[in-house]
Amino acid sequence: MTPLSPDHAYAAERERSAFFDAVRASTQTMPGLFAWGVVTGAAMMQSGLSLWQSLLMTLVVYAGSAQLAALPLLAAGAPVWVIAFTALMVNLRFVIFSAVIGPHFQHLSWRKRLWYGYNNVDLVMGFFPQRFPAHTVGKPIGKQGYFSGLALSNWLAWQIGSITGILLAQQIPPSWGIGFAGSLALLAIAIPLVKNRPTIVGVVVACTVAVVTVGWPYRLGLVGAILLGIVAAVLTEQRMAAQRGVS
Repeated sequence: MTPLSPDHAYAAERERSAFFDAVRASTQTMPGLFAWGVVTGAAMMQSGLSLWQSLLMTLVVYAGSAQLAALPLLAAGAPVWVIAFTALMVNLRFVIFSAVIGPHFQHLSWRKRLWYGYNNVDLVMGFFPQRFPAHTVGKPIGKQGYFSGLALSNWLAWQIGSITGILLAQQIPPSWGIGFAGSLALLAIAIPLVKNRPTIVGVVVACTVAVVTVGWPYRLGLVGAILLGIVAAVLTEQRMAAQRGVS
């Protein structure tokens, strides 16, 4: 076996170190992700999906918010276009995630970038830009390791939780209020990530719209809340950037 050159050995060590840094950083989110996965897994079974349909959905779709938005629509027999559009809108935030993180991996092949896109989840967006801000684009050392550590931690916590919920769905009594517990767990993950004015504005607008439109059919109010929250955050960021330019 040909030994690595000093430069390659250094890069490999940096990637390994970054991987374990990411695993340690994401540890705090694991209980919340597991709980949310349990809620989603149980919801799939209780909505009428079979065991194998539920397992396939959690492995392929791998998007808790979209799954929970689609389940009541599936159960109600909503048109396919409504289900697809709702899932698309709920996951619209991933377009922003990709726009932020994608430039860091533009040097990779399209196959690798496609795989990274599948794993570009909320946890990655929460931690990756903190470790590698926009000005580090073009400096790839450590990025693949850090991304992979976050992605693997998220995937394992989610899938273990979701499969647990699928297998134990019939044994979880409604009186446990596990859905509410999952929501609290998500809040514990999300609140620490709200650190700047655009994010705060987006959250306030989205929450307000979601409450006002709670009675809309097919949970379309959720779609509106997401869209308006994103628009509000982007406009706030643009306004702040313009003010910085003037000053």
